[in-house]
Amino acid sequence: MAEEDLKLFDQCRICIVCSNDLPLETAEQLAALIEEYGGEPSIHQSSPEKEDTIECTHIIASNTHFHTYDLARKTLIPVVKPSWIHTSLAKLKVANPRQHSPDPRLFLSDVVVTCGDIPEGDKDAIVGGVVAKGGLYSPRMTGMVTHLVDLTTDSDKARLVLTKKLRVKIVLPHWFDDCLKLGQRIDERPYTLPDPEIMRAGFDVPVRSHENKGLAGASTPEPSTMPTPSRVTGDKTSVFSGKSIMLSSDLAIGSHMLESIEAVLKHGGATVTSNVEDADWLICRFREGVVYRTASRLDKTVGNLAWLYHLMTFNTYTRPLSRLLHYPISRIPIPGFEGLKISLSNYVGEARIYLENLIAAAGAECTKTLKQENTHLITAHGNSEKCSAAREWGLQVVNHLWLEDSYAAWKLQPVSNPRYSHFPLRTNLGDVAGQKMLDRDVLEQHFFPAEAVQERQIAQRGASSRGQNKKSMDQPEEKPREESGTMAETSHGTPQVKAKRSRRTSETKQIQTPARSRLVPEDKENETPSSTNSRKSKEAAAARLHEIAPDIALYEKETKRVGGVIYGGRRKSDEDRVAVNPKKRRSIEPQEESCDGEQATDTKRQKKSRPPISMHLLITGYQKWVGKGNERKEDADKRHLRELGIMVVQDARRCTHLAAPTILRTAKFVNALAYAPVIMHTDFVDECLKQNELLEPKDFPLVDKAAESKYHISLASALQNAKNNQNKLLRGLRVFCIEDIRGGFEAFKSIVEANGGECLLFRGRLALSHNSRREESDDEDEEMQSDEPGRSEVYLLSGPEQKHARLWPRFRQLAGDIKRSPRIVRVDWLLDMAMSQKLRAADEYELNESLIEATED
Repeated sequence: MAEEDLKLFDQCRICIVCSNDLPLETAEQLAALIEEYGGEPSIHQSSPEKEDTIECTHIIASNTHFHTYDLARKTLIPVVKPSWIHTSLAKLKVANPRQHSPDPRLFLSDVVVTCGDIPEGDKDAIVGGVVAKGGLYSPRMTGMVTHLVDLTTDSDKARLVLTKKLRVKIVLPHWFDDCLKLGQRIDERPYTLPDPEIMRAGFDVPVRSHENKGLAGASTPEPSTMPTPSRVTGDKTSVFSGKSIMLSSDLAIGSHMLESIEAVLKHGGATVTSNVEDADWLICRFREGVVYRTASRLDKTVGNLAWLYHLMTFNTYTRPLSRLLHYPISRIPIPGFEGLKISLSNYVGEARIYLENLIAAAGAECTKTLKQENTHLITAHGNSEKCSAAREWGLQVVNHLWLEDSYAAWKLQPVSNPRYSHFPLRTNLGDVAGQKMLDRDVLEQHFFPAEAVQERQIAQRGASSRGQNKKSMDQPEEKPREESGTMAETSHGTPQVKAKRSRRTSETKQIQTPARSRLVPEDKENETPSSTNSRKSKEAAAARLHEIAPDIALYEKETKRVGGVIYGGRRKSDEDRVAVNPKKRRSIEPQEESCDGEQATDTKRQKKSRPPISMHLLITGYQKWVGKGNERKEDADKRHLRELGIMVVQDARRCTHLAAPTILRTAKFVNALAYAPVIMHTDFVDECLKQNELLEPKDFPLVDKAAESKYHISLASALQNAKNNQNKLLRGLRVFCIEDIRGGFEAFKSIVEANGGECLLFRGRLALSHNSRREESDDEDEEMQSDEPGRSEVYLLSGPEQKHARLWPRFRQLAGDIKRSPRIVRVDWLLDMAMSQKLRAADEYELNESLIEATED
């Protein structure tokens, strides 16, 4: 065993990077241990050079702030924390580097979890999540355990922790769930047993925030004042020692401040240069210009003035990419951010300043107050007046992770990602703001692509050799025999169609071809570029396109069904599921819609057994499918109907036919009326299933004189009106709805929107807007809409309950503020209009306080 201990780190060349968390004394102790057990250590007080990084087998660092971290990651050199050495010695074998990584993406790398009395399924999920994010699992309570996940303190493990006062945190499973949903580690204190805050604090109790020390000196890209340099000048070793630094002319700082900065740099042992090729670091303001692109392509360290001031303040090297606002900003907004108006809520101190500056750097506008013209609200938790108002107005409510991810990827991220709308109950997300890092690959792609210089040089060379290119372009068939053979093999799967080209077209392509060639050897720059590579690329692309054509066709098919492609897979019993025949993957014809997902072994047999869809049928009030235990019958009947060419749908927008036993006031029936479908009795469904054939819908008309008399409508007239209205019955009308109204807000919202109106939730907290978004977007119909009734009124759907009546005075006040007439009406007003497809006056449906009193008596 002693012999093995001596060779524990045999053949390991380990670089130790010093920092504030890993001082020189600790590094020397680690180096002595490594050398004692057969390793070869080297200590670096700043970032190791490229040669040292490539030659080593491991890098020990407390963070990822050293300059060559990206190089180590790309070359698969493990970067580990000092705990890796101690764990390896304790186990007498080299530990897994992943569990000791300082990579912030592995945010649970310090966690060793064990489980108490929790369900087995929850245990498997927690253990899998912890291990995936860098942590470890221990089945027993050992000295390595840092967290015990339990529901109470009554388990044996929890009593052991409390009795022996072990340094183990007993947390609820909710903590792991919230960490994994956010993709970041949050504070355990609100989840810690025996008295977790998330279980006892009320919803309206303010969520406290803590100081975010990680944003110190990193909250603005353009600091206004220079830090006091005493901390730097007093140290024997400066972070600037031996560095050559270039200060770009786009910094826009005065001569006096420039002299002060240069004095501090020179006093710290740096030299100031004006040649970017001689510089180690470039300090600039914007991601543009020849100097910026040259330094970036030469892999120089590029940062902004805020980063330089941060180094002066703390005298510790950090990578500019480790903080979003330590890297130069762009004058051009992120695609999709221009025109966005974003407000902040519940962020305080440095976190708020940081997000305000990040919004500006992204190219959007940050507003101090929240208005209806805002597009987004970024909030640190979900319970505030601003959050309630934003949801009422239909704004996007997200956390700061959406903004940080968009900035780092330089692409507008979809707000539908659950990560951006998750708000832990008793956590202020401002505590974890500023942990996102930039990706050099993304920056290279958008701001300093390496091939840009080569393409420009090749284009210049191609212009001088245009005459030689003409021969090779006009006679592409004259090639060496080896090349023609290769071409024949490449194009075997994709036949080429030869076509005659005019001389003008040929000459145009002659001019463009040299610019398309990317790689021309330096010693052959005067030779005519061959078109073989270009043709090979085209044919390879064509072959690849032919290969993935079935997937493209399937994706386009999926985008047409309800829900799109973002909600995961479908069950075989779902009527909108798309069937794919795996034995016909080469076909690029769109697959037919399928309600049961069965896969026929023969395409012709499948087409024969599944006729084209001739009817999209919406069914409501069908009692044979209602009740527990009828799910299988419903699925079987839907499959049977699909075999007859009838697709049963759930969305009124997709239906061409509607089947009901009587005239109903269900959401399906009322919504479908707006689209003027063919309406028949549900006997049509029974007979089609019974006779096993598609019958004529006109033979099963829906006749319900009693309902027509009750609702004062004519079904035939309503359908004709719907055809004339074209879903514009309520166009220009804005309808508000009380949240707990009978029938549900979502049902009435769908009815209003199906008829072209706008429906918003009303809680009585904040002001109403002057104009609806529909009015603002319909400029071409402005003159037509100005004469429509109801444009000067706003409506509130309410019930005759006392709790609803409390909101009426507030609604009247807010309507008066925007110079509109308030109309508080029963839901019958909306239903009668939707059923008859005619506008009706609100007078006979209006509610007032006298009706409330009569109801209560």
